[in-house]
This record gives sequence, structure tokens and C-alpha cells, in this order.
Amino acid sequence: MNKRLIDWSTFIGALFLLLLVTVPLVLFPEAGKEVVDKANTFITTRFGVLYLLVGLGIFLFLIYVAFSENGRVRLGDEDERPEFNNFSWAGMLFCAGIGSSILYWGTIEWAYYFQGPPFGLEPGTKDAILWASTYGIFHWGPIAWAIYTLPALPIAYFYYVRKKPVLKISEATRPLIGKLADGPLGTIIDVLFMFGLLGGAGTTLALGTPMIAEGINMLTGLPVNMILKTMILVLVTAIFAVSAYSGLRKGIKVLSDLNLILAIFLLLFVLIFGPTRFLVETTTNSIGLLMDNFFHMSTWTEPYNTLGPYEKTGFPESWTVFYWAWWLVYAPFVGLFVAKISRGRSIKQMILGTISYGSFGSLLFFGILGNYGLHMQLTGKFDVIGVLNDKGAPRAIVETIAQLPLSWLMIFVFTVLAIIFLATTFDSSSYILASVVQKEVKDEPIRWNRLFWAFALCLMPLTLMFIGGLGTLQTASIVGGFPLLFIMIMLAWSFMRASSEDIRASEHYEPKVYSLNYKKILQTIKRRKKNDRKQKGPVDAHLEEKDNNDNKTE
Repeated sequence: MNKRLIDWSTFIGALFLLLLVTVPLVLFPEAGKEVVDKANTFITTRFGVLYLLVGLGIFLFLIYVAFSENGRVRLGDEDERPEFNNFSWAGMLFCAGIGSSILYWGTIEWAYYFQGPPFGLEPGTKDAILWASTYGIFHWGPIAWAIYTLPALPIAYFYYVRKKPVLKISEATRPLIGKLADGPLGTIIDVLFMFGLLGGAGTTLALGTPMIAEGINMLTGLPVNMILKTMILVLVTAIFAVSAYSGLRKGIKVLSDLNLILAIFLLLFVLIFGPTRFLVETTTNSIGLLMDNFFHMSTWTEPYNTLGPYEKTGFPESWTVFYWAWWLVYAPFVGLFVAKISRGRSIKQMILGTISYGSFGSLLFFGILGNYGLHMQLTGKFDVIGVLNDKGAPRAIVETIAQLPLSWLMIFVFTVLAIIFLATTFDSSSYILASVVQKEVKDEPIRWNRLFWAFALCLMPLTLMFIGGLGTLQTASIVGGFPLLFIMIMLAWSFMRASSEDIRASEHYEPKVYSLNYKKILQTIKRRKKNDRKQKGPVDAHLEEKDNNDNKTE
């Protein structure tokens, strides 16, 4: 069973930490929720500015890397073609990074901003409406996808350029922590990542399962209860377990392609048969408003409301800081996955492709589904906010989709899409979790290992769903993911140190060459040193030094 390939310290450590958090929540749900909520409030209020600065800093850093010498490095051998075409590559990274949450928040997030707008605006006013259709695009836009992309840089570099068959966050920090990556510190880094991912997966289930249940209720009349939600979980688990077991090319790629096709169909249907002009104009206006205020939104901390008579809304902490913390929890997983599927692409292509494809895909969902619901609200055709406040978000989302022509068909497509979205996120998650607990991954993780984590991803959320503790697990994962702020900085530093050293050492590297082969770098260094020893005498060295001094003088 290839047990010797398993890194048991990471494997057992991740399960132990998850049980350490989950068991108290099962035994003492109320007390556990109170402690976790206080810890979350402390982190988001005391360190909110740090989250905002790190988020913006990561985005600017990646833009710099993309257009620098480091961005020209190719992941793999020289002239190697990308392993996956653009459609499949974009589909896999988008489905892994977003999941069914995009259907949930893309349809309903505007309603929360409509009722509680930023910048101290009055709810329901014209300005509140403008920002309601813009802030979702911002929260799921370039900074979010930049946070996702950063871990992919060092991981892909060491895996494809330096040819180290290890897919671990700790391995990516080796240039900074050295041999500590093989010890307890490396294990802690990997375990924290796995805990964040397991908690994040639980939240994805918490959002997706009730929404799918409401869709099935409207299609079949089955009551929304724990039995139906459990059946949905079992179905989703079966789908992503088979997909993860089948592997990257036969399972995850096929499921992601199907997911993308269904998503395009849904969006085109709403765009064509919905209020087309309103959707296009509102989305275009939102893009302009975002571009005008991008840096203001990225750094808004509501400072004037902490003193004096002004009422503090808590908007930055409740939304922007929370989202940045949430993306950070998922970032190592998405980064690992993006790194694994980016063979044959340059660092620049990986950075710009992930940020642009991810942001554009999110823009379409918020611009089309979100603004469709906004149009229903503003025209009085359907009271989305009323249903949201009375019956909850999942019901409001499904009833919004029910306002479309051919409502039964569109609810069916929406529900199936939500199931597949959920499955694609989980099959990617189980694939990466299996990769992290292995000492090396030459092609794909061991099958039984992939299958184990597929079921582990479902078991804890299912248990917590029965006692109503999924939301607490989500918050706990964000609290536990706080160290990832500093790990992300380490990853950026690690990539720049490793890639810059290799570039400076390679005589094969030229400004217009878009590839870098690590083996050739080592060969070049050895050959150059050998030739220097053989050919250079004291006179040659003196003349070379003189020429260098003359050049500097000129």
C-alpha cells in the first residue's frame, strides 16, 4: 500500500488538531461557539489593518513578479507545452477556488450591502444600490485571486523547475527555514494549512447543502430536513470520491469541464432572457466604480468611526477583513492545486491567468446573477430582501432563480450545478490533502490516500451539521489560519530568493528567453568553475579585473 510514502507526522497531526477542535464543539457547543467567536472578533478588530495591507501587498507583489525576470521562468523543461488547454486549466482552477459558494454569494450578497452599505451610507439609497452591485465584485476580484495565487509560485517552482517531487507548504519555505522544514516547524506549517482547509471545506458544505436542499424542495416537494441534507452530502461525497480516485486527468478535469459548461449555459440564459440591458449597464458601471475606488476599498478601515459621535458600522471587519482571512485559509490549497495543473506555463502566465480568469469568472456571476436579483428587487417583481430576512438566504436564492422563464428547468440546472461545484471543490481538496501527507508525489498521490481524505472531508462536517456547529468550525478555521498571514510573506520571500539566485547563476538566462532549466543551471555552474580553475592564471584574472574597472569608469 506504499505506506512508507506517507508522512505520518503530518497525517496524524492534522487529524489530531481537527479532533481537538471538533470534539469540544460536539460536547460543549454553546461554550465552544462563544470562545471561538471572541477569538475571531479579537483577531479581525485588532489585526484588521494587517489583513488589508497583506492583501493589497500580495496583489502588487504578484504584478511586479509577473513582469520581472522571475516571471519568465517556465514551469518544466524548455519548450514544454502546457499540460492542459486554457479551457480545462481555467475551469479547474476556478472550480477548485470558488465552489458552490459563488452560486450562493453571487446571487444574494448584494442584498446584504443594500441593507448595510459601506462608508456610512443610508440603506436603500441610490448610492447604496451602486455599491451593493460593486462590493461583491471587489471581494471576489483581483486581490482574492492574488491571495490564492501566491502559494503557487514557490510550490510550482520547486516542483517543476528544481524537480523536487514534494507538494508541501513547508517545502516551499525551505529557502528561509532550511532543515527546519523537515522537523516540527515544517509539520506545524503543513498541519495548520490542512486544518484551515478542513474547516473551510466545512463552511462550503454549510453554504452549499441548504441551497441544494431548497432547490430539490422546489423541484420535488421533499421537505428540507436533516435527512435530505444527509442524502445530499452522501451524493456529493460519492461524486467527488470517484473523481478524486480517478485522478487529475480522468476525474477532476472531466468534472471541472462539465461544471464550466453548465455555468456558461446558466449565465448566458439569464443574460439573454433576463433584463439584458440592465445587467450589462449595471455590471459595466460597477467595473468603473471599482477601478476608480480600488485602492480606497482595499485600505478602508473606518477610522473616523472609532472616535467622536460617529457610529461604527463594522463593515470592513465584517466583510473585507473576513473575506481576506477566508481567502488566506484556502490559499495554500488553491495554490497547491494551481501549481500542480500549471506544468508547461511560465510564472507570468500562471499569475496573470489565475488572477484574470478567476476575477472574470466571479465578475460574471456577480454581474449577471447578482444584478438579476437586484433588478427583481428594484422593479418590485420579486421581494428578494423580504424573503432573505424571513426565510433565509438559501430560499431567497432559489426563489430568485425561479423568477426566470422555464423556471423548473433553470432550478434543475442551478441545483445540478451547485452539486457539481461542491463536488469539484472537494475532489480537488482531497487530492491536495493526500499530496501534502506524502513524502513525495511523482505523478499523483496514492489512490487509497486520496479516497481516505475524500471521506474525511465529509465526516466531520456531517457530524457538526447535526449539532449546528459548522459555522463555529468555519470561524475556528479562520482563527487557526491567522499564522498564514506570516507564512504567506515567507512564501513570497522564499520564491524570490530561490528564483533570483538561480537566474543570477545561469548563463543560459537572457532577458528575452522565457524558460529556465534548473539542471542546466547546475551544469553551467560546475562547468564554469572547472574551466576557471583550468584556464585562468593570475595574469588573466588581473586583466579581467582591469577590464571590469575600465568598464565601470566608462
